[in-house]
Amino acid sequence: MNDTIAELRRILGANAVLTGSEIGARHNADYSAENPQEPLAVARPRDVEEVSTVLRLCSAAAQPIVVQGGLTGLSGGATPLAGEIALSLERLTGITALDTTGMSITALAGTPLQAIQDAADEAGCLFPLDFGARGSCHIGGAIATNAGGNQVIRFGMARNLVLGLEVVLADGSIVESMNTMLKNNAGYDLKQLFIGTEGTLGVITRCVLRLFPRLSSRATALCALRSFAEVVSLLREAQRKLAGSLSAFEVMWAPYFDYVTDHIDSLESPFEQRYPIYALIQLEGNDERKDTERLESLLEAAFESSLVEDAIVAQSEAQRTKLWAIRDGIGEITKMLSPYASLDVSMSIDRMPAFLAELERDLEIAFENVVILVFGHVGDGNLHVFITTGEHADLETIHELSYRITGKYSGSISAEHGIGVLKAGHLHHSRNAAELMLMRRLKQTLDPQSILNRGRVLPFAPEA
Repeated sequence: MNDTIAELRRILGANAVLTGSEIGARHNADYSAENPQEPLAVARPRDVEEVSTVLRLCSAAAQPIVVQGGLTGLSGGATPLAGEIALSLERLTGITALDTTGMSITALAGTPLQAIQDAADEAGCLFPLDFGARGSCHIGGAIATNAGGNQVIRFGMARNLVLGLEVVLADGSIVESMNTMLKNNAGYDLKQLFIGTEGTLGVITRCVLRLFPRLSSRATALCALRSFAEVVSLLREAQRKLAGSLSAFEVMWAPYFDYVTDHIDSLESPFEQRYPIYALIQLEGNDERKDTERLESLLEAAFESSLVEDAIVAQSEAQRTKLWAIRDGIGEITKMLSPYASLDVSMSIDRMPAFLAELERDLEIAFENVVILVFGHVGDGNLHVFITTGEHADLETIHELSYRITGKYSGSISAEHGIGVLKAGHLHHSRNAAELMLMRRLKQTLDPQSILNRGRVLPFAPEA
């Protein structure tokens, strides 16, 4: 191990390999802050050739590696395990091409998501992948976890937005599959091996992303409703009447909405009374007046049919920002909730009410004092559930109980955050034995020594 680190220092340069006190706590855990562990060293390559060098040397020494990006993950995927070297892509940053004719943008894996959004916007285009960690997450990590976010209902997951990838395999081989075409059926679509597989099959170093025409107008409304059934009816009406313009449909149950507006000083509910459930709707187009009229027409009909109890339509960008701040308030209250279990599950929309009722019942039976906060991108079947008893020792039981119920309702234990280490032992609730076997065969083929993000996604032991 010491020889490998010394060789990395010699080839990459002393300032490209951090050891000891040089490392700092930042590289010890992802945003989950669970099970922090200092890596043996942090390698910080500047280009794909240096990434290849790191992997080639570590492969020769059978030295395990954890790949790190913006460290915004919640599943422990970038948190080092004992004996691992961290491969940080923080210096692989920058946009290398932007094609407004072919509608694509090419970026290095360490480029922050917001930098890509801003570059697209300046060119009169839109890159629609968007979520709260946009300013600090890296595009490589977003692709590796197949991130979703606020606009999946219209544009799809990260997978739908990737045209091509450059990847380094465990043995240091560079695979350049930088496709820029929307349609390409010439053989296997190799990029799919690395999208959503969390760095276990290869390290993404560069990507070609799909762009869309920039939309110049937004219309946003926050609605208060009586029940989840009314939320679903409103969603279907919005999809029918707003057609392809509906870009977001976010739902917040009262415990979450009230907790955020009660505990964050800068936020308050725009309604005079409290309601059981809320829906944040946003459509995007190119005519602000017409788009607002379409949204108001939807709400007028919803009022007439008693579907909506109350609603507010944002009249300014500042008001729109405040409405979205309620939805994004989870980022500010996580410290208040710590230690907590952060569930990121998905399932058929019609199963959500029964799932949540059973989850709440079983949690309240298991624990005397439990806080359950629920919100999510319901339009694409994704629920975020934050659960805390205030006791770290309860988290293991909370996770096992929650993922067992998720499996009972044929749901996924991860909709967009990935499996990482923290969920690997629960993957059997969402994947059958044949699927798990095939995953292991792919891992064995591309990383026979299991040096890349070992223990992430798949547990260490095949029988686990």
